[in-house]
Amino acid sequence: MKIRLNKYLSEAGICSRREADRLVEAGRVKVDGQKAVVGMQVEEGQMVTLDGKKVQGASENRTILLAVHKPRGVVCSNVSQREEVNIIEYLNYPERITYAGRLDKDSEGLLLMTNRGDIIHQMMKGSHGHEKEYEVVVDRPVTDRFLRAMASGVDLPELKVRTRPCQVERMGERTFRIILTQGLNRQIRRMCKEQGYRVQKLTRVRILNIRLGHLKAGAYRKVTEEEMKELMFFLGHKKEPAASEKELGALITSKRQPAAPKKELGALKKQAERRRRG
Repeated sequence: MKIRLNKYLSEAGICSRREADRLVEAGRVKVDGQKAVVGMQVEEGQMVTLDGKKVQGASENRTILLAVHKPRGVVCSNVSQREEVNIIEYLNYPERITYAGRLDKDSEGLLLMTNRGDIIHQMMKGSHGHEKEYEVVVDRPVTDRFLRAMASGVDLPELKVRTRPCQVERMGERTFRIILTQGLNRQIRRMCKEQGYRVQKLTRVRILNIRLGHLKAGAYRKVTEEEMKELMFFLGHKKEPAASEKELGALITSKRQPAAPKKELGALKKQAERRRRG
């Protein structure tokens, strides 16, 4: 059975279909040794390569799903621009994976990375209302008025949209927790700006049932089998969750020390650290 090349690349966990078309247009994808064209179809038995490396079809891949603590200064991109450090180069994971949902350059925290295109597709659909939790530090005291405004929804003129109502809770004098069910571009920063606040630090601490826990910046861990089952349920892949929805709210992340990336990219990390300090 033939499928479109961009779908093949997406299901193999390379990138989104739109980004796949860009890779094809850039001449980086070949099929059976010939330069691919946008819109072409491939079938079982054909060899697809990206930058000279064979792309394993979704059926050939074992599932890889990592919880990563993306450092500030590292970008969610498949290709670095100018002096930027992208998350794929930063991790240097031995197998091809990419991110399922983004974090902007100035933010840090939990990022899921996988070789499963279906997971990427489901996670990036804002209409599915997947919960993402953040801890935010702003430049002045958090007031009750500010919390009410953020929770009820904020008009974002730049995007011509009003944000969905969400859960907001004060954590400290200048710190609050917010749970979003949509993923607009730099949403929290824009929301705060409309209320006269400036974000000083933004950390994502949870995506659905997966928590950041004690992961240090730049480290990652493999998502556990139990976490995977629960995540697949929420993404619509399983009939029953491994735990009830109430139990999921009380899940405690493992305290075992996460594994550090297998290969340290000294120069890349130094660049990221300079950006963080700057």
